[in-house]
Amino acid sequence: MSEQKFDPNKGYVALLGWSLNAIEAADKFDRRYVVVAPDWAEAYCKEHDIPYVPWNFERLNDRSVEIAQTLKEMGVNVAIPLFEETVEWAGAINSVLMDQPKLFGQSLLLRDKALMKRRAQLGGIRVGIFEEAHDKDDVIRFLKRVNQTLLKLDGDPNDPIHLKAFDKAGCLGHRVIRTPDEVDTIPEEEFPVLMESHLDGWEFAVEAWVHNGKIAFLNISEYVTLGYSVFVPATPDLEHYREQITREIEKLIKTFDIEFGFIHPEYFVTSDSTMYFGEVAYRPPGFKVFELLERAYGFNAYQALIMTFDPKTTEEEVKAFFPKEVVDAKGYAGCFGVYPRRRVVSKLEMPEETENHEYFESHELTPPMEETVTKRTAFGTHWGLIYFFGEDPYVMRDLLKHQEELDFYV
Repeated sequence: MSEQKFDPNKGYVALLGWSLNAIEAADKFDRRYVVVAPDWAEAYCKEHDIPYVPWNFERLNDRSVEIAQTLKEMGVNVAIPLFEETVEWAGAINSVLMDQPKLFGQSLLLRDKALMKRRAQLGGIRVGIFEEAHDKDDVIRFLKRVNQTLLKLDGDPNDPIHLKAFDKAGCLGHRVIRTPDEVDTIPEEEFPVLMESHLDGWEFAVEAWVHNGKIAFLNISEYVTLGYSVFVPATPDLEHYREQITREIEKLIKTFDIEFGFIHPEYFVTSDSTMYFGEVAYRPPGFKVFELLERAYGFNAYQALIMTFDPKTTEEEVKAFFPKEVVDAKGYAGCFGVYPRRRVVSKLEMPEETENHEYFESHELTPPMEETVTKRTAFGTHWGLIYFFGEDPYVMRDLLKHQEELDFYV
């Protein structure tokens, strides 16, 4: 890692979790930083001269305060969560570092999807119908009740309900249930879960950097197919809602009392332009959206994260750092997550039409480790991403959609 000159007037930050892209960004930035990661990262950090403190992020317990004390003694000003699993830890640590006990409570709200929806409702934010389920009977009851409410007649197809894990990142543990029979397929160990009614609408995500309680930069990410593909900035059709989306995000910031850092909420917009809140995360999004933003705009989103978390950051620095939304983008950057479409695969074979497309940039697919493809029970984990970049959002959208029809593993 490079010999770094840190600005003594800026804060000292702790990155919670292991992300090479975040470490690299921090290393090229003007803040002092330390990486807090499990023991397995130690050898790599020593070898590459990365400032490091070992900590295993198990459940918060009586020893949890130790890491906050350690960081405080080192002179760290703020802890930055890089993954869903470290959001609570950041809240606990920051409540000590900043002497603001409410930061821990806030982090719990941002981790528990049921609490999060209640808080949003209290703030006057529209959400679908939701409930917690402790067993399969709860799920069957909710499915029936939602469909009764929708005045379904006998023989009408059920409206689906969605089941999500309380405290996992977006797509993990997400199931769609349409019939009582499907409830039998849910393993006992997945309970308790959050159940939600299905919202018909256009789902999209937002990445918003917050400084002093105000939005510093707001990106709208367009999902082509949820769990498969995303691109930034969005098409003019979705950007058309920017003003309305901005108002919703301001309401969210106020409701959740967010003063600094970064939020990644998901929303639905229905055919009559009503916005429904899905969920919000207090950490970088999946699907390499930070990397896509850098490709489209040229600024480093991890450095933006460090800057908006740092209590010593000034208004001037924030204004100078961010480009102007949409107009300053050099093009559209998208990525597609590949899932094998066959049950048995033996090799990776990039389709020629993908590689030869002028928008194709690179991929991070690897040859298959095993031949049998495990069945996806929910929104599973993709096998790798393919990156595209170009100047027409509609070409980008159709290109990403088309990838779903191709075989990358044969």
